[in-house]
Amino acid sequence: MDAPALILFAHGARDARWAAPFERILAEVARAAPQRTPVLAFLEFMAPDLATAIGQQVARGHRAIRVVPLFLGPGGHLRAEVPALVEQARRAHPGATIDLAPAAGEDGEVIAALAAYCLRRGPAPSPPSG
Repeated sequence: MDAPALILFAHGARDARWAAPFERILAEVARAAPQRTPVLAFLEFMAPDLATAIGQQVARGHRAIRVVPLFLGPGGHLRAEVPALVEQARRAHPGATIDLAPAAGEDGEVIAALAAYCLRRGPAPSPPSG
């Protein structure tokens, strides 16, 4: 397969409703690039975890896999824990190339989209007059 498979990687939460925006992002990516076989994986609380999602992509025949963290910043998880998980996956699947993209929030277009959203929310309410 030519294009790297995509794993959209989110933190996860105990409340399943939390995943709804990430599932919408996944649907948009799948619609735009179905050949990338995008899937959603989670760091904790939800399934599949990253190791399972990578194994599924390898089983589908993908030999190049890009993990795209849907995190706003490179906190502790992305500085230590996630690179270790990716390295474990590389050892488990030596025939695959697995790379880790920067956090979504480090991308200028993502920052611009969030700033535009904040601006669209309108001006702050005026303080009550005396």
